[in-house]
Amino acid sequence: MREPGRAVLLAAALAGQRVVAVGERGVVALSDDGARHWRQAPGVPTSVTLTALRFANERTGWAVGHGGVILRTDDAGERWALQADGALLAGVARDWLARRADAGGADALAAQVAHLLADGPDKPLLDLLVMDPLRVMVVGSYNLCFETTDGGQRWTCALDRIANPKAQHLYAVAAHGGDWLVAGEQGLLGRSTDGGRHFERIASPYEGTWFTLCAPAPGEWLLAGLRGHAFRSTDRGSRWVRLEGAGPSSVVGATVLPGGGAVLANQAGQLFLSRGGAALRLLNEVNLPPLAQVLALPGGGLLTLGVAGASLMPGLAS
Repeated sequence: MREPGRAVLLAAALAGQRVVAVGERGVVALSDDGARHWRQAPGVPTSVTLTALRFANERTGWAVGHGGVILRTDDAGERWALQADGALLAGVARDWLARRADAGGADALAAQVAHLLADGPDKPLLDLLVMDPLRVMVVGSYNLCFETTDGGQRWTCALDRIANPKAQHLYAVAAHGGDWLVAGEQGLLGRSTDGGRHFERIASPYEGTWFTLCAPAPGEWLLAGLRGHAFRSTDRGSRWVRLEGAGPSSVVGATVLPGGGAVLANQAGQLFLSRGGAALRLLNEVNLPPLAQVLALPGGGLLTLGVAGASLMPGLAS
């Protein structure tokens, strides 16, 4: 691809000073000059849409996407290895369910596993949490949840981590220390205080779908989603306060700012600054094309991603 920076890009992350972005048709775009110029990664073993990526350090990271695809890189995004796909994950879930049944633990999760096996590798992974080079959790549609603790050599089924009998989509997962939060369809919200081993369903301040979340500071969560609904909690998710000002478009991306606060991106091409619980402040006077994500860059700039590819914005005024 001649101009990978203009492909439909859905997510980006930092691998040291390098910016790595992913999107439709398996495109992985790399920039070594602060997102000013892009080139396509030469070694990507898939052509499915990639939806999210995270890095554990300057070289090792993971990307996930449609068809249950999980990729790993150990050279800052130049080349990627396919670690799993929907067929492999369905097999992992089948074996996990068999062990539960042998131990007397077969339950409603059996229907979810049956759908995975019957439908084939057609379900997308939508987000991931990379704790270190060994431990990664991936989440996605229809309650997909899998984890590795050995860098991806083996993936284990985690469909039972959160009570989700309707198999609602899981759109976002994030952590701050030992506190983890997972958010999804129809107000689904789960909190873990033991490092992701167990999630409890907590009261959601909105019954619509959550698409994004982030943790700007210890104990603070920002949560946003359908129709511009955005909320802030400063007590680890026990209580939520509405953040006004986002308008009616769905908020689909969020990034934490190095100096505190966060920036939210919506499908109308708007960016909003969230800082200290004040009303959201619109950052761009002219709407960008529809956005999928926003990333804070070293030096204060913002990188936006969406249907028009990657766009670089200047740093925020104080």
